[in-house]
Amino acid sequence: MISESLNYLRNDEEGWVRTVLIGGVLSLLGVLIVPTILVAGYLVRVVRATMHGDERPPAFDEWGDMAVDGLKATVIALVYGLVPMIVAGVLVAGSLFTLFVGQGSNGASILGGLGFLVGLLASLVLGLLAAYVIPAAVANFVETDRVGKAFSVGDLRPVLTSGKYFTAWISGFAVIVVAGIVGGVLNAIPVLGLVASAFLGFYAAVAAYYMIGHAWGDLRNVEVREMGDQPDERAAI
Repeated sequence: MISESLNYLRNDEEGWVRTVLIGGVLSLLGVLIVPTILVAGYLVRVVRATMHGDERPPAFDEWGDMAVDGLKATVIALVYGLVPMIVAGVLVAGSLFTLFVGQGSNGASILGGLGFLVGLLASLVLGLLAAYVIPAAVANFVETDRVGKAFSVGDLRPVLTSGKYFTAWISGFAVIVVAGIVGGVLNAIPVLGLVASAFLGFYAAVAAYYMIGHAWGDLRNVEVREMGDQPDERAAI
């Protein structure tokens, strides 16, 4: 599956370079927010296509619709990301307050230090949990075209606890991590490293969401629309 995901964009022999160029430039300009939303919209299209078994990568077109989809996906990610941020903020702030109030006290210093470490650990664990849930939440939104379904525990639980989704997620995570490592090494070269990291990040994200889309389609028995074929049904897993 990793091999197929890395070759996914190249299925469009004529347009894949253009897609990577646009995606890379948008990722490079991600600090402006709107480009990030557009990239998120493209990833939504990747999930929508792959969950239906379509191996043709989507194009960067119909920018308004893409922006709307990207904004919805971004909101979903932010909502899930709020919990780790709030927990970390409360625990870290409480630890710093304890250290400040108990200045000169060994007990307060130890308690504050432990609280700080617990806060960091909790935020890390919850952050990873959010990162695990978000792709599935986005996929459920994509399938149903309803943002509220991104928070449907009943829909998400069987997918999140399946081996197929876990394998797809961990594979995508590995691809993104490797791309990040390569980008980090290239950052030793001024400017070039920054640009390369943006393009690698986009390519890796597309590969990751390709795997998520396929896993979601298999697990949810999503209608398949192969190129040139009539709609069919996936075999139930």
